[in-house]
Amino acid sequence: MKIYLVGGAVRDKLLGITPKEKDWVVVGATPEDMLREGFKQVGRDFPVFLHPQTHEEYALARTERKTAPGYTGFEFHAAKDVTLEEDLLRRDLTINAMAEDENGHIIDPYNGILDLDQRVLRHVSAAFSEDPVRILRVARFAARFAPMDFIVADATLDLMRAMVDSGEVDALVPERVWKELETALASAAPQQFFITLRACGALQKLFPEIDQLYGVPQPENHHPEIDTGIHTMMVLEQAARLTDNPVTRFAALTHDLGKGITPQEQWPKHVDHEENSVPLINALCDRIRVPNDYRELATHVARYHLHCHRANELRATTILKLFKSIDAFRKPERFQQFLIACEADARGRLGYENKPYPQAKLLQTAFNAANRVDVKSLAGTGLSGKQIGEKLYRLQVSAIKKAVPESAQAEQEPD
Repeated sequence: MKIYLVGGAVRDKLLGITPKEKDWVVVGATPEDMLREGFKQVGRDFPVFLHPQTHEEYALARTERKTAPGYTGFEFHAAKDVTLEEDLLRRDLTINAMAEDENGHIIDPYNGILDLDQRVLRHVSAAFSEDPVRILRVARFAARFAPMDFIVADATLDLMRAMVDSGEVDALVPERVWKELETALASAAPQQFFITLRACGALQKLFPEIDQLYGVPQPENHHPEIDTGIHTMMVLEQAARLTDNPVTRFAALTHDLGKGITPQEQWPKHVDHEENSVPLINALCDRIRVPNDYRELATHVARYHLHCHRANELRATTILKLFKSIDAFRKPERFQQFLIACEADARGRLGYENKPYPQAKLLQTAFNAANRVDVKSLAGTGLSGKQIGEKLYRLQVSAIKKAVPESAQAEQEPD
């Protein structure tokens, strides 16, 4: 029996990154051998065991054979005669197909070290094309390692395109798409996830609401980058600079989906794109099973991001209505996320990347003032429930007017 550290842990160590988790491959052993050593078997499709002390995963060396479409259509073979090189051959990328023995020696049969040095994401073998999840994984690695200047090898991108053209990507189930998307949203450069998917044609299949934004123009005076798809990627990039919260980043990603369905005769204007975005967000969330907290913030940002941009034009009554619409008083943390997503939208334009966004500070000041109004102090005034609500409203409006300079409030409601 020989045990090797494999996969991401080896890759990360070579990159100078502390591995978050460790996976191990056991060569020359049977399930019975593992059980005798005190390991607990947890794998159903193939033998995977948990270490009795560390609880890290130990898998028997195995090979696999494609038997049906999709990422579950595989038959696995684990036996004592399966070699380490055979096990590594089935992995997705060369940088993930390395192992380290107990003496710290690196086993690298597929030139993973060279690809690490050259910053290339390259498939190990043609077997890559048998698992559609690998398209998402490559896009996710592109997002994670973009700050280190990794690129996808041309041959790997060609293989991914062929997988899309063959319909293999259509076999992906919603839960897996969402899992990979959520991980990508938390990565260093989440926009690269979508850029990579678009490069191989998978964006149109998996996220058509985002794909259809490309080629849609916006007014050049507000959007020097013009193309809505490019703008959306710039917004997501800015969101990643402002917060590591994936919920906020998702809202930034989806805030302009309605522009993708604007009739061409209306271009480059996008009347009602805010409200038009909402059903598209809901359709996307329904299709890939996006959690409700993501959905709720995304729809709020889509509906009200222009309110935030025009904060200095809003009357106190409109500002209070905005707070109530997004449930800011009950969910102040979500209100913070809303402001960040709106700031990312404002900065996600060519030449605006580092410009200040005073609207967020204005609305935060107004919110703090309205939130300081103590509803409990109205309890002993003899007012009824409805009267208390009306009095609270008047006090909050007054507090906003005092907190926000009158010069920042418009005489009329904005268009």
